[in-house]
Amino acid sequence: MQPDTTKSTDSASGRPIVTRRLDSFFLSLADVAAFIGRFFREAVLPPYEFKEIVRQCYEVGYRSLLLISTTGFITGIVFTNQSRPSLSEFGASSWLPSLIAIAIVRALGPLVTALIAAGKVGSSIGAELGSMNVTEQIDAMEVSGTNPFKFLVVSRVLATSITIPILTMYTIFVALMGAYINVNLNEQTSFTSFIQEVFGAISYVDIFASITKSIVFGFTIGMVGCYKGYHSSKGTEGVGKAANASVVTAMFLVFIEELLSLQIIAAFR
Repeated sequence: MQPDTTKSTDSASGRPIVTRRLDSFFLSLADVAAFIGRFFREAVLPPYEFKEIVRQCYEVGYRSLLLISTTGFITGIVFTNQSRPSLSEFGASSWLPSLIAIAIVRALGPLVTALIAAGKVGSSIGAELGSMNVTEQIDAMEVSGTNPFKFLVVSRVLATSITIPILTMYTIFVALMGAYINVNLNEQTSFTSFIQEVFGAISYVDIFASITKSIVFGFTIGMVGCYKGYHSSKGTEGVGKAANASVVTAMFLVFIEELLSLQIIAAFR
């Protein structure tokens, strides 16, 4: 008996399903590369949508500020509580502010901010552009002589790339304040001593690395949200898929970028 190959081949073209999926994957990569290339080309060519960029920066910061404030403050308190018993076992409780500073500045601050922004801002961008695509507002902008890519995509990606690093610095500050309150209540450490230990543990390389990572995270979140929304399928279901895909893909890429950045930064320390 000959093996049944109907399940492993495409009935329409007769090609193996694996080959068809590989072709689709590489075509998607080429489409993403073309989308990113178009962004950089449109970003440097006039006219520049300064007012829209500023408005989008406000929207990104306003949408995320309250949630990031709460999350950052809780992160500082929780991480301090979780770290204290381990250090106490070795009689190193005095190292707690230094440990907190290193963890928050190097990793937790940028990562927490990026994940919150991916869920809050990324989904909003994907849903907004997806809705505009479904209702043919993007096509109407092209007919009216407006460059929809520059107005919708470039402005939002630049806004996330600018605003996410600012929010990261704010998250680090709020998390350190939450950690200080916890340390002060348990170890009665003064604010001056806490700040001295915090800044004694971190360096300019740590701050520069956090800002650089935040820029990359912001660019990724904005680009993923715009791409998914700009290429969403027609219908209300397509809008929901664009919003969901924006969040999932952005969070996955943020973790990958965090892993790669750790390897790069470790090579320069």
